[in-house]
Amino acid sequence: MTETFTAMVIDAVDGKPKGAFREISIADLPDNDVLVEIAYSTLNYKDGLAISGKGRIARRMPMVGGIDLSGTVIESRSPEWKAGDKVVLNGWGLSETEWGAFGRYQRVKPEWLIPLPDAFSMEQAMAIGTAGYTAALCVDALEKWGSIKPGEGEVLVTGAAGGVGSVAIALLAACGYNVTASTGRPETHDYLASLGATNFIDRAVLAEKGGPLQKERWTGGVDSVGSTTLVNALSQTMRGCAIAACGL
Repeated sequence: MTETFTAMVIDAVDGKPKGAFREISIADLPDNDVLVEIAYSTLNYKDGLAISGKGRIARRMPMVGGIDLSGTVIESRSPEWKAGDKVVLNGWGLSETEWGAFGRYQRVKPEWLIPLPDAFSMEQAMAIGTAGYTAALCVDALEKWGSIKPGEGEVLVTGAAGGVGSVAIALLAACGYNVTASTGRPETHDYLASLGATNFIDRAVLAEKGGPLQKERWTGGVDSVGSTTLVNALSQTMRGCAIAACGL
């Protein structure tokens, strides 16, 4: 295949990474085993940093941006996948060390892919995106840990109005857990309550420097903020319980 297409390519401009649209061909793609025609990707915060050059996300250049995708397998040298398979890819260094999804095609490694679940369209899979996928992994981790119980205690979600936080609240509430949402924007309370949050805590409270051991409150939590917020959340977590942390 010699087809050319437009991709968002990050390259060095005056010594700094900068994204720009560029015409590339399928022959330019990495020599990985599975060629995917991309239907949808998402625009994550990390993508914004990478393309604008405000964060050194791309560790080698030129780099095609985009950290996730849904699409259809066009060619495969791997027995795991065949032409026509519908697939999803999240992470695996895309837009950092591996060429990403902001183009029509990409060649990827077979182990990076998972089948598109029958319950979702390609568009829906990317509407959930990496943020939703991350939230689901966090909730799974808490349930495997075993400290959270439906209807008992409080489960904290920080960065509640963001992508990870919003989906985490919806998932936890649907499973019957009591969710306390941490946010600094009171105007989002109605939105978060509609997702299932039953209580709120101002993010400023968790952002203040606190002691290493504080009054126990949380039976579990999902933290997408990190820093002092995570320190305080852990300090307030009950003995034997856990926080699933995906923040910096």
